[in-house]
Amino acid sequence: MKHIASMTLMLTLGVAAVYAQEKPVKMTFSGNGAASPINLNQPNTNTAEENVAGNGTLGRFTFRNVTAIATSPSPQPPSTCSGPNQVYFPRVAGAGIFRFQDGSLLEVNLTQGGGGDCIDLVPPVEGHCTLTLQIMGGTGRFKQASGVLTYTETAVPVLADASDNPIFFTETGAITGTVSGVSEEQGQDEGQ
Repeated sequence: MKHIASMTLMLTLGVAAVYAQEKPVKMTFSGNGAASPINLNQPNTNTAEENVAGNGTLGRFTFRNVTAIATSPSPQPPSTCSGPNQVYFPRVAGAGIFRFQDGSLLEVNLTQGGGGDCIDLVPPVEGHCTLTLQIMGGTGRFKQASGVLTYTETAVPVLADASDNPIFFTETGAITGTVSGVSEEQGQDEGQ
């Protein structure tokens, strides 16, 4: 009987250790961005979304991110976006869902003061976005997940409206950070 109790305890502690370990995350992606049909109803904002796909530490994924972006540039941009031809638009709220090849979902929320878009107005015009995303759990192997991810992208306009305002963008970038509480039973053979 003591042998069974000892084995049960060791198994439980081993499983807990697997779930508690922080795992570094590095993923790359490409896709598109545009205005979103979802309205977050945040004052003085427009709602935008990114739809990207990629691969990395956690396997192949798609990611849809919906955020509210301020309609006016920030009067106090971060030091990384303070050049004479740069404007900064903070993102004030949002969330996203990663869907992995094994069907597991990973849910994230934009953190308070979680980032924004730095637009360089010198042609060719590009936007550089950095977001801090809090992991909120998910389904499948991410049911108990937690951690923080940093989403960085470069957006280049490919379509403008009749007033010459850019409205559709290519998006490429990377996602880095750490995640804990991930079950290792699925997704091991997904590429890195």
